[in-house]
Amino acid sequence: MNSQTKTPLLDALRDRTNHPHAPFYAPGHKGGQGISKPLVDLLGAAVFRADLPELPELDNLFNPEGVIEEAQNLAAEAFGAEHTRFLVNGSTCGIIAAIVATCGPGDKVILPRDIHSSAISGLILSGAIPIFVNPEYNSDWDIANCITAASAAAALKQHPDAKAVMVVYPTYHGVCGDLRAIAKITHQYNIPLLVDEAHGAHLNFHPNLPESALSAGADLTVQSIHKTLGAMTQASMLHIKGSRVDIQKINRALQLVQSTSPSYILLASLDAARQQIALHGQELMTQTLLLAKKARSGISQISGLSVLEPLNTPGFTALDKTRLTVKVSDLGFTGFAADEILNSQLDVTAELPMPQHLTFIISLGNTETDIDNLVQGFMILKGSKKEEEPPPTPPKGGKSGRRKKEDFSPPPLSPREAFFSPSETVAADKAVDRISAELICPYPPGIPVLMPGEIITQEALEYLQQILASGGKITGCSDPRLQTLKIVRK
Repeated sequence: MNSQTKTPLLDALRDRTNHPHAPFYAPGHKGGQGISKPLVDLLGAAVFRADLPELPELDNLFNPEGVIEEAQNLAAEAFGAEHTRFLVNGSTCGIIAAIVATCGPGDKVILPRDIHSSAISGLILSGAIPIFVNPEYNSDWDIANCITAASAAAALKQHPDAKAVMVVYPTYHGVCGDLRAIAKITHQYNIPLLVDEAHGAHLNFHPNLPESALSAGADLTVQSIHKTLGAMTQASMLHIKGSRVDIQKINRALQLVQSTSPSYILLASLDAARQQIALHGQELMTQTLLLAKKARSGISQISGLSVLEPLNTPGFTALDKTRLTVKVSDLGFTGFAADEILNSQLDVTAELPMPQHLTFIISLGNTETDIDNLVQGFMILKGSKKEEEPPPTPPKGGKSGRRKKEDFSPPPLSPREAFFSPSETVAADKAVDRISAELICPYPPGIPVLMPGEIITQEALEYLQQILASGGKITGCSDPRLQTLKIVRK
């Protein structure tokens, strides 16, 4: 029998849920008996009966010897890893743990400037020094591609003492760079390649998708199983292959950033999602790709709209076609305005609105009806074409507005130093050329425009202000109106 048919953790949770007993342990609702009626009416009673703690039959996430260990081993087999760890605090905790396990205070790590904010948290906790590489930038689409192998090589040549390289693959928009080449260069320095593969958990399960990070040579990858597969929100996995990452250090780092009361509902959803994609992955991904093709074809026929297709440009060697990005700026809309109309009036909700475009995740959970509604929504949007303010102009060289592309010098202060330094609040226009004490980013996608330790530039500040004016959301700033900023006190 194929071992991937097994669901050891899910089975153990089901057995324990159905076992009558007197519960004198947390959680306080005791199998749903203490849950408020409105919540039971919304979710049903069964989910609360399965909300159990680390009972003997259910194993222990931080010292697995039973069903969790078995479930993680099955996941490693399915995803092509040697070791897999289940994550209940999202990919965020996996990214943080990857940095903490490979880099100590003062150690250098090479990573793209458009890294997710979770990596900055990892820098703050570890004390590591970021050496940023600006990704290739597509000004026509206002999209950052991946970093190139040449840029990674140049950064490593300038900083051969770096302890790790981290990249994003695929990007939020489904763009994949030449990860094989980056892995080869990284390994020449005998250091690990860490990959934020939050949006690529499905890549290993169909030949018409870009290859997975582990297949391309990554040593460690973190995947949001909930983003593109069938797990519940916040359920992710960390995979390791090879010996360049110490699994014991990963185990210790994960204990720092994961809850000591992990949700078994989330853990069981990882076990079930693994079984589903391992047994039926090619079939499910074939259907998903067909739906994506239908959406691309329908939207491409609407004048004034453009759909992102594979571009053979630096930092863009492949595209995950289950990720659909549609440019709406030629219709006179910002992505934020188009998103508001589609969501509030047409019941079509995007994953990511940006100044010029919208991005949609097409996954194994979508249906033909969803695609029909999406195309119809864009046809109606086209009919309401109007002239608006032009979309925000990103800072030159990408959204960070940082230094020149070939400059791989570290920031004035490490993120950790800036985070713990005394700070002061000043008017936004007085903060230019000062060191930021805050991590500020449009969310989603959660890519920082300003981060602790970096110099605040005029163009980065203007970009953030334009995002706000266009209806976008900004997180991380103490002043949500962005009239003041926190800076490191001199």
